Amino acid sequence: MSEFTESPDGGELEPVRVPEPDLESIEVSVRKLLDRSAEQARVIDRLAAAPPADPRSAGMPFAGFPGMPAFTPPPDPKPILELEGNEFEDELAVLSDWVDDVLMDVYGAEITTAAPWCPEWQEHLDVVAWLHALWMAYQQHKEPDAGASGMFVWHRDFLTHAMAHVRSPGGPLSACQTDPERPEHRLLRGPGPSTRTLARDARSRQENSDAPSTEAGPAS
Repeated sequence: MSEFTESPDGGELEPVRVPEPDLESIEVSVRKLLDRSAEQARVIDRLAAAPPADPRSAGMPFAGFPGMPAFTPPPDPKPILELEGNEFEDELAVLSDWVDDVLMDVYGAEITTAAPWCPEWQEHLDVVAWLHALWMAYQQHKEPDAGASGMFVWHRDFLTHAMAHVRSPGGPLSACQTDPERPEHRLLRGPGPSTRTLARDARSRQENSDAPSTEAGPAS
């Protein structure tokens, strides 16, 4: 390959010949640059066509990139009273471990008439709901993203309020154990259905009893 340069005396341009090895090296470099440019263009096209990343996957390495597995968020926590069957029993078992080993062991204080408790608190569904909500808040506020004040917020806004309700003298456990030496359990009678609901149910039963039977009678 030849190039032209000015002659020393300012005359006609003189050809300059590029050595063949240098020419091959230049051609290889150009091809590499073109191939790299084409690959970058393909990557940009794939990223532009990819679906938007799930915001809940923020912080996960390579989340949302083509070829990577889709991020599956953990299931949303449910209140324990919305669970049924084995799912309810499993959640209650884990809750019981936390209540026995952490909550009451650290924050239980003394059992008195002003602060009753029940060794069968799992039979009090309202208490189960309160303690499960307290436990879920505990799990949330002990995480690093809750900040250095996370556990203080849990103590102030959740622990104090929940324990004051569950163990109040007139609360759901007021008829249960009030003496550490005399374990006791009793379910208090709750409010029944309203008058409106009772009347609706009575009308429904009456309508069902007045409806003609659809069963065929005995043949004559």
